[in-house]
Amino acid sequence: MNGRTKGAASPEQENATAQGSSLSAHANGDAESTQMELVFPDNRLASMLFGEFDQTLALLEQRLGVDIASRGNEVTISGSVDACNQTRQTLEMLYDRLLVGHEIQPGDVDGAIRMVGVSDAQLMLPTIEATSRLAVAQIATRKKTVQARTPIQDAYIRAMDRSDLTFGTGPAGTGKTFLAVAYAASLLERDSVERIILSRPAVEAGERLGFLPGDMRDKVDPYLRPLYDALYEMMPADKVERGLQSNIIEVAPLAFMRGRTLSNAVVLLDEAQNCTPMQMKMFLTRLGENSKMIVNGDPSQIDLPRGHESGLREALSLLRNVPGIEHVRFTDQDVVRHELVGRIVRAYDAAGRRKSERLGHDPEDATPDAPAEE
Repeated sequence: MNGRTKGAASPEQENATAQGSSLSAHANGDAESTQMELVFPDNRLASMLFGEFDQTLALLEQRLGVDIASRGNEVTISGSVDACNQTRQTLEMLYDRLLVGHEIQPGDVDGAIRMVGVSDAQLMLPTIEATSRLAVAQIATRKKTVQARTPIQDAYIRAMDRSDLTFGTGPAGTGKTFLAVAYAASLLERDSVERIILSRPAVEAGERLGFLPGDMRDKVDPYLRPLYDALYEMMPADKVERGLQSNIIEVAPLAFMRGRTLSNAVVLLDEAQNCTPMQMKMFLTRLGENSKMIVNGDPSQIDLPRGHESGLREALSLLRNVPGIEHVRFTDQDVVRHELVGRIVRAYDAAGRRKSERLGHDPEDATPDAPAEE
């Protein structure tokens, strides 16, 4: 990594801040490699952008194979033309995030790299603005703003916004549940809906929890903890508690939803791969006026007893061509937890494909063995 020295911007650079968020860039070099200079108008934000001890720039060097030297509010990027352009777009995206008052976490840097690394054709329009600056889909509440960290997350947020019924499927750690709850919280804050309804099949992951004490909420809480965690991250704790007490945020066990019409609400079904076909049909037909329904699940982690078909798989097959329904598929490339999680998912997927090939099954239907029914 090139050495870097921090210094104050010159008076000429300070005068250039009249453009606000505008950046100054110059490039020179041949077709194989180039050197690009960027000037960020706000010295304070530039320091936040580069990170403590230039850790953001170091990560960009490592991931994109470029050399970056910084001085004050300027950076010089050296490397291949494509890598330099990707680095420039990543820094611009992160700088825009700082301009609107958001902080930059290490995961945001990784997400920005992923977003600018995908070709324009792969992005869901209108992700690319006329200015050629990436406009990443985001979800905002008074407490927090969340931006898509992968192109599929971007597509998922946009699908929830334009469709009344959205399916999100894929492996663990891709952000399906968190983004769905965040989207529901944002609609509730904007008064676009009157309540949030959370549901999840009460199926243990291959083990028996036995009798659980307390009232209905106490009994289903262990199964809904990931949903609560996302709610508390997007909304103030006191507002979440008041919402739960007043049923503005409702915990609705799947088995108790029969006969209801869910209007003016965001209805979220998590771990939907553990629904039976009858449960899934019952749930989907609860959709009422001015409501949105979001169904998430991972078809590779079905915990139903052996011989029981997953209602999620059946629904995805039956509703494939129904207008107004969107299905967004996440892959191991969308895992945003620890990078090891992505490697673990890929290893299990590869093993599943090999097993399916030996048995002559469709690799897309590969799932681990379901627990035997006791």
